[in-house]
Amino acid sequence: MNFKEMLDEKTRYAEAVLKKYLPAGEGFQKKVLEAMNYSVTAGGKRLRPVLMKESFLLFGGKGEIIEPFMAALEMIHNYSLVHDDLPAMDNDEYRRGRETTWKVYGDGMAVLAGDGLLNLAYETAALAFDMAGNMEDIKRAAHALKILGKKAGVYGMIGGQTADLEAEADGQISGERLLFIHENKTAALIQAAMTIGPVLAGAKEEEVSAMERAAANIGIAFQIQDDILDVVSTEEVLGKPVGSDERNHKLTYVSLYGLEKAREEVGSLSGEALAVLGSFGIRNEFLEELVKALITREK
Repeated sequence: MNFKEMLDEKTRYAEAVLKKYLPAGEGFQKKVLEAMNYSVTAGGKRLRPVLMKESFLLFGGKGEIIEPFMAALEMIHNYSLVHDDLPAMDNDEYRRGRETTWKVYGDGMAVLAGDGLLNLAYETAALAFDMAGNMEDIKRAAHALKILGKKAGVYGMIGGQTADLEAEADGQISGERLLFIHENKTAALIQAAMTIGPVLAGAKEEEVSAMERAAANIGIAFQIQDDILDVVSTEEVLGKPVGSDERNHKLTYVSLYGLEKAREEVGSLSGEALAVLGSFGIRNEFLEELVKALITREK
């Protein structure tokens, strides 16, 4: 089985895990449930749950305790996209080749759908405690839940989004500010994926820290590549409008340093991350190939 076939298989598995925890669209709250499901089932790479499972396997993880966290992280990622697309934020009308949640259900329902996904994420992650076989599993699940909350919150993704909005509003550009945005708005959830897996597998503290550093590099490189594609790609390829960063006066690595420097930085960051992944004495070749594919992707 080649890399693409393996990736397709693992993506289908992540998709199945996610769907297992999605709510049925019924009751007086049916509309918001429909909007939540519309948002999550719009496609996507399922990158974060795949990274989480592969990081879990890298350190010998076994069992299904990882699955609630896989679903939870993807719910958090998708709620952030729902809110990010809103007129008050990026004002995007298309994502993944179809209309965004607010265009279909309206601004208010899109806000509620995002809120619903965020709350459902923690409800889902908490199900891992029911799967714990012993006290050590419970401790690991609690640690994983703390990581999820921090990386998704004001000291992670939300903090990065806040800095991004303020950069758009005041026009103050600096490399330090841009790095903070990338480290938190994008890389934080990659870090959650690549540290929750090892934690649940019982990795050592120094191994978890090393994975967190590698994940930061991967997340920043991923975002820089996203910025590059917003400049050089097409709407047909990406499935969403291109050039939105420039239209919205967004601070990006490309706007600050130029296209060539941005490409160099992607190569440097990814090289450092791959070096860490190969340093544990155990290897997950698929995980390493996945990282390479992420930073050379065209969509």
